[in-house]
Amino acid sequence: MNSPLPHVPQVEVVISGCSAADAGSLFAELCRRFGSDRAAEDAPHEAEGGRPTMWTGTFDTSATLGKPGRTTGQPPHLSGPVTAELQGEPRAVECLRRVLDETFVVHQLGVVAGDQEVDIELRLESRETA
Repeated sequence: MNSPLPHVPQVEVVISGCSAADAGSLFAELCRRFGSDRAAEDAPHEAEGGRPTMWTGTFDTSATLGKPGRTTGQPPHLSGPVTAELQGEPRAVECLRRVLDETFVVHQLGVVAGDQEVDIELRLESRETA
């Protein structure tokens, strides 16, 4: 007898192609909304030697902390485009992506979907403010 697999709410987020400050802004925004293995005040650091740097965090989409919409004015500003890879169970990834869609301009660059997991690559940009 086949039984449905349980919903796994964790999404791994890998940030690259940006400054440590931009990665920190993005992670702080996600920490404002979801439980995480990161603290909102954890500041990413640049790697020495000029090599590409990637930052990772795991976010629990079942532990929603914030409410939709911003209560503190302006959304976080990114100095340039940020590449984000989201990996996890499809419903959890969609939940996290909705938060990104509310906060940033999101362009989907690619998707790989399996039976129980999805991996999507996004390019995030700041929203224009009036």
